[in-house]
This record gives sequence, C-alpha cells and structure tokens, in this order.
Amino acid sequence: MPALATTIPPLENGDRLNRWEFERRYHAMPDLKKAELIEGVVFMPSPLHFGQHAEPHALVMGWLVTYWAATPGVRVADNATLRLDADNEFQPDALLCLSEQASGHASVSEDDYLEGAPELVVEVAATSASKDMHDKRKVYRRMGVREYVVWLVREKRLLWWRLEEGEYRALEPDADGLLHSRVFPGLALNVQALLDRDVARVLAEQQRCLQTEAHQAFVEKLRGVL
Repeated sequence: MPALATTIPPLENGDRLNRWEFERRYHAMPDLKKAELIEGVVFMPSPLHFGQHAEPHALVMGWLVTYWAATPGVRVADNATLRLDADNEFQPDALLCLSEQASGHASVSEDDYLEGAPELVVEVAATSASKDMHDKRKVYRRMGVREYVVWLVREKRLLWWRLEEGEYRALEPDADGLLHSRVFPGLALNVQALLDRDVARVLAEQQRCLQTEAHQAFVEKLRGVL
C-alpha cells in the first residue's frame, strides 16, 4: 500500500511544543513573519502598529547601529531568531552581542541561527502588561542575558536592567539623563530624547559617548583579540 502523506500541522497561538517541533512547524509556514516559543507556549503577535512599534523599533536600531559602526567585535541584529533552550525560541526586537572571537556568550549555529545569551537585548512593548516584562524577562534572566532594555511605548517609560548575582537590577540615569551600559563601554542612551523620539539628539548623545576614554579603551581591547 502507498505510504500515507504526512501533513505538518500549522502553528497556532497557545500550542505547547518543544523547540524542535516549533521550528518544524514554523519552517512549514514560509509566509509567517514572526512567532515565538516562550516557556513551551507558542505566541504569534498581531500586526504591528506604526507609531506604537515600527517607528520606536527603527529608532532603537539606529541607536545600536551607531554604536556598532564604531566598535569592532560587536554584532547587532534585528528580529533575529534566538535559540535559548528546549522550551524557548524568541525573536527579540533588537540585540547587541560580542562576537565569538571577543568571548561573546552567543554564537551562530551551522544553520545560521543565533544560540545562547546575547550580552544585551532590547524589546519594544506597549505596556508593562506585556509578556516582555514578565515571562520573557524571566527567561532572559535565567539564561544569563547581561543587560535587558524594555521601552514601554504607551506608558512613555524605558527600563534598563543589569544582571547582578542572578537578578536584574535597574540602572539609574546620570546627571545628564543618560543610561550607560556596564557591558559595552560608550553605549549610552538619553532616555528623555528617546521617549520624545528626538532621533537627532539620541544619536548625537551616542556619538559623543563614543569619544570617551572608556570607549576608546574598549575598542583597543577588542582589537587585541580580533
């Protein structure tokens, strides 16, 4: 008798799968733009709003790309698939990581996906009720993501945490209103400018911080291992 044809089931919101089955179904849906596996549960977001997500996302990418352009040995990604463990596969809005040559904690797999914990992850969320503030935050902490940033667009707030002794602790702005990365010297964000969507000011402040001695020393250190 002929073998029965096998049909791969589609992904559905709320499906409970492991990462391998999640990927099998994802690859069988080439028109699917985004899906995430969070603690073994499938999440498929609704279409994204321009002002509440797309534009803020673009601003975040511009900020990180400015740092990337001036810092050898770092890598930036936009909505990259991130394999974390058997129950979690995310597509963070943005991430910044050290390259493998620079002793980064994430690496690119043979099939061209990122695996492990990037040094910094940024998510753009609507409100503090978002999964980015709860389940995903717990996973990022558990997996060792050293800095985690969430822009709560509707609430006009930005939160930046650093991993210390297994817990996320909030960074505080300096006297100029800047938050400074502890992992990436010279990476700084003017929070009010970001919330005002003042692109020129965000990028100008970042450019200024690239001229600091701390960033120059970091660049020299990276060049020594590349």
